[in-house]
Amino acid sequence: MTGSVKEQTINFETALKLADAAVFAKTQRHLRNIEVAVLRGALLGQKYDQIAVDCSYAPEYIKHDVGPKLWQILSSSLGEKVNKNNLMAVLAQRTFYEQEKDQDEREEFILSSLSSSTVPSRSVQSPELESLVGLVPLNSHLYMERPSVESRCYEEISRPGALIRIKAPSQMGKTSLMVRILAYAKQQCSARGNNMAVRTVALSLQRAERCIFNDLDKFLRWFCASVTRKLQLPHRVEDYWSETFGCKSNCTAYFEDCLLPEINGVLVLALDQVDEVFLHPEIVDDFFTLLRSWYEEAAYGDSGNPLWQNLRLVIVHSTEVYIPLDINKSPFNVGLAIELQAFTPLQVLDLSQRYGLHLSEDELSELMQLVAGHPYLLQQALYYITQQDLTLKQLIQTAATNAGIYCNHLHRHLRSLQEHPQLAAAYEQAIASPTPVEIEQLSAFKLHSMGLVKLHGNLVMPSCELYRRYFSKHLDS
Repeated sequence: MTGSVKEQTINFETALKLADAAVFAKTQRHLRNIEVAVLRGALLGQKYDQIAVDCSYAPEYIKHDVGPKLWQILSSSLGEKVNKNNLMAVLAQRTFYEQEKDQDEREEFILSSLSSSTVPSRSVQSPELESLVGLVPLNSHLYMERPSVESRCYEEISRPGALIRIKAPSQMGKTSLMVRILAYAKQQCSARGNNMAVRTVALSLQRAERCIFNDLDKFLRWFCASVTRKLQLPHRVEDYWSETFGCKSNCTAYFEDCLLPEINGVLVLALDQVDEVFLHPEIVDDFFTLLRSWYEEAAYGDSGNPLWQNLRLVIVHSTEVYIPLDINKSPFNVGLAIELQAFTPLQVLDLSQRYGLHLSEDELSELMQLVAGHPYLLQQALYYITQQDLTLKQLIQTAATNAGIYCNHLHRHLRSLQEHPQLAAAYEQAIASPTPVEIEQLSAFKLHSMGLVKLHGNLVMPSCELYRRYFSKHLDS
């Protein structure tokens, strides 16, 4: 060698290959796209703000979340302390020693690797895979970030009195995003060394008994009691429930005088499956008006109580808000609106590679045509192919049959449609038409919430070829 280790530099492709291999060997996962972007920026000597601009993420997210985690995992994988400043030196040194290995040892390693005839075409070191149903775990390498969505949510939840509305059809990843927002809220506090506590509560409204939705007073008592239980605080709901005031005032007083002072910090309250409330006219207007009033109290309320700024709301729902709400009282026209979309072809390619697959352009096109980037349907397909249970060709041939991997998923939707003949009739119109078609508005909203159709203004069409093929054969005319 003509130069010392300190004098050496390496190009980005070499650095990325080395870093990714080290991380994969340690954690059984590859570097994510955002981590690669930070790695590239660091090697170019960019500051975090510039990296964030280049990849369209919030600077705070890069500084306090992605960056620190990346250096931590690289340090663990490379066996020495790595940071933004010494990254090039560490990787150059590792490259130098790799090049200095004894040639005989390397040849012996290559020959021994080739001697095995049982090595499958896919990587032996492929990560342990999950057949994902519902929530994608926080530590899963199979969670696919959507460009700018997570960063916008993380930035918004950092604001006092924030409100985030997440909308998407069934099984599109709403709850998985929700739990990451909650996790970020906690991590942000510790990363900044903030002494203010951050408490998070995720409450699914499907947990409530059906009878509770028939009475606003019962519902708000359940609501307060459920949040209290999640926070593991003493149950004091009855102490704040007065016959003199209405139940909305009682609920507000319970948060303002009991929960928020007791926490003495930020409360991030995530309400999942709020579609349940849409179905109950007895409570729907009052409950959503109450949430809107809390948001306004935090933003510019006249109560003089700054504690309302510590309440941050995340509202998750599947369908359009088809109920008539006063625009001045609705929480669905304020805050940050997030509507999750299906995965793009590039995201599908990325996800397939995380599963250890290498799809050709034609294979990617066939898979996209079948499931149209639907996260759940896509995850299932990639899982079964990776497990070598079937080939992509076999999957496509059997997908819309009762022998295919989606049979249970399709049967569940079929039962729902058969139980609601008017909805089934509307869907028959959609699948029979080669172009988007107009159907009754409420049916369109319900079919969209089930993930069975895409909305195009006032028109709908089947959300993917899988559904068109299956339901055209199994729905009775």
